[in-house]
Amino acid sequence: MCGIVGYIGNKVATEVILEGLRRLEYRGYDSSGIAVIENGSLKISRAVGKIINLQNALQNEKSSATVGVGHIRWATHGKPCEENAHPHTDCNKKIVVVHNGIIENYRQLKQELISEGHRFLSETDTEVIVHLIERYFKGDILLAVKAAVKKLKGAYALGVVSLDNPDVLIGVRYDAPLVVGIGDNEYFIASDIPAVLSYTKRFIFLEDGDMVELKKEGYRIFDKKDQICERKINKIEWDSLMAEKSGYKHFMLKEIFEQSQTIEDTFRGRIEVEDINEFFNEVNISPEIIKNINRISIVACGTSYHAGLIGRFLFESVSGIPTETDIGSEFRYRDLILNSQTLLIAISQSGETADTIAPLRESKKFGVKTLSICNVMGSTITRESDATFYTRCGPEIGVASTKAFTGQLTAIYLLALYFGIIKGKVTKEYSIKFIDSLLKIPRDIVSILNKEQEIKVIAKKFFKKSDFLYLGRGPNYPIALEGALKLKEISYIHAEGYPAGEMKHGPIALIDENLPVVCIATDGKVYEKILSNIEEVKAREGIVISIAAEGDELIKEKSDFVFYVPKTEELLYPLLNIIPLQLLAYHIGVLRGCDVDQPRNLAKSVTVE
Repeated sequence: MCGIVGYIGNKVATEVILEGLRRLEYRGYDSSGIAVIENGSLKISRAVGKIINLQNALQNEKSSATVGVGHIRWATHGKPCEENAHPHTDCNKKIVVVHNGIIENYRQLKQELISEGHRFLSETDTEVIVHLIERYFKGDILLAVKAAVKKLKGAYALGVVSLDNPDVLIGVRYDAPLVVGIGDNEYFIASDIPAVLSYTKRFIFLEDGDMVELKKEGYRIFDKKDQICERKINKIEWDSLMAEKSGYKHFMLKEIFEQSQTIEDTFRGRIEVEDINEFFNEVNISPEIIKNINRISIVACGTSYHAGLIGRFLFESVSGIPTETDIGSEFRYRDLILNSQTLLIAISQSGETADTIAPLRESKKFGVKTLSICNVMGSTITRESDATFYTRCGPEIGVASTKAFTGQLTAIYLLALYFGIIKGKVTKEYSIKFIDSLLKIPRDIVSILNKEQEIKVIAKKFFKKSDFLYLGRGPNYPIALEGALKLKEISYIHAEGYPAGEMKHGPIALIDENLPVVCIATDGKVYEKILSNIEEVKAREGIVISIAAEGDELIKEKSDFVFYVPKTEELLYPLLNIIPLQLLAYHIGVLRGCDVDQPRNLAKSVTVE
């Protein structure tokens, strides 16, 4: 979730860009940088850590430059360090690029460019872009960028300036956000509106494939067919805090709606069934080690623990590896039975969860191989693991985890499939079918989010209730746990998640005409069983709210309310089923007047035992 700011006009570019970067700090970052063109020379400054470090590096620079680009980096390729910080330059130090997104084919492009004599100074995927532009540059930076982006596969928002065209700022958008700010004889590009909202209220939202050429005297926008086009200028009336939330009322709602993109970002560039050696080239566990694994132990806490429970189903059914999932704070105090054929998977959004770090460290005494699933590069868990699979969710501001959870699930799906391929448990045909279904999930999530109003209706009906029961079976049992947890965290309503088959062993005593029971009843091999459980609830006059697959008419007869999700593979339903439950918790919390972004007594990262 990097941030881009670019400026061309009559103001001091460094000041405009630095302020813009500070206003994007909420996106999260580990390094920052800025490049300006001044008096025929290119000046670049980069720093690791907070923007104050970049500001200190620039404090002795007296700048009058009026064009430049800046960047805050959330590491996805290469560790956080000054060499990997943006902006990146070409071999001749004349072209500068800042980038938000992921270039899927950067390894192939990098090898081509190295063979042509280009010299790379970083570990990032971004650096291939500036060398590609250098390859095609013949005096016109716009034409060079147009030629370069035709070679790129992936997602990118770009800001480009060139010493040989000092009066031009180029912006490009493809599957990553980029807006154009319209001022008086000055123009801006930015990843998000807050960056430049203090300078202008007028913005153009670029569409996928758009490229904008900005000069002091005006601008031109080219569409994906390279035709000059017009885009609507929108007047923004948000205050600065609302701007950070992209117009959403709360960060939690914004992050729920970001999930179609963050899931796609997490699997983007990592799926290659045709060549197993290129599948997950970012995870440095060799196929030989995977073949030797005969047991997986997953440790996590809170929401990450629920992702781990689904992971148990996936690794056993897809990879054929016996798997157990433990709460981190319990695992560390057990008498552990581990050996060198065990893989310990630690799951943590922040990578700093104390109750997950301790089991990771303890397991190493047994010669266990360790793998972390994490959202923060360079965090403690990633440094202490043998290998890491990074989710690409960007910073999660809301305390109650939403997009980090689905990012973790996506990582687990990919790892389970990969392990299954390596161990010969998965056929090529199954892999292709599974991947095709996974690729459709972001689109399916958008269709669910478009029906948010249906969830609001249910929330208004039940927000005054004091208790909820959530039921699920198989891989949807952990979704029942997660749905209940979200409601507890956000609305302070008591909620229990339970495996539906266990209902008659206790929770059935709670059911009466006042208890809402949320039943996750998408189709699969236990569908008939969950229907039977729903009938048990109705027989005791419980209120049934069902999550079901589109086309299921039978469920209507047995439920008071039904929310439909698109059909998908049985094992993939958790990625869809959690979305309406997140929305339900959010809207109930809002209706009860709760602080949904910062619930009482909770912290985003629990770094103490």
